[in-house]
Amino acid sequence: MEKTWRKDLIYPKLSYQIVGILFEVYNDLGAGLHEKYYQRAMTKALTKAKISFREQAPVVMKFQGDKIGKYFIDFIIENRVIVELKKGERFSPKHIFQVVAYLKATKLKLGILAHFGHDSVKFKRILNL
Repeated sequence: MEKTWRKDLIYPKLSYQIVGILFEVYNDLGAGLHEKYYQRAMTKALTKAKISFREQAPVVMKFQGDKIGKYFIDFIIENRVIVELKKGERFSPKHIFQVVAYLKATKLKLGILAHFGHDSVKFKRILNL
């Protein structure tokens, strides 16, 4: 049976794969770990799933053509989706704005902000339209 994807999502198949991996990582590791352990597990899971990615991907920020700084993005997956991992229960505006800034800097369309919390992993899709 062929799987049908929501037509209102950007990169539906890839984003479902990413979210599935987020839950796989959380279900295996559980709550309360440092963010770096979730990131290491994501790296292993993405590699196992044969999904291409860059980890801690540097993105140069420029102003009028001059370098003014650099971001390090947790994951850029398939050169299409940014994934930013956080530990905690809530989506803070600060973290949402962080992903928005990454999307603008990379000119990518989709970011996924994931929070590994006490009882679950929660995620939010953030668009750069």
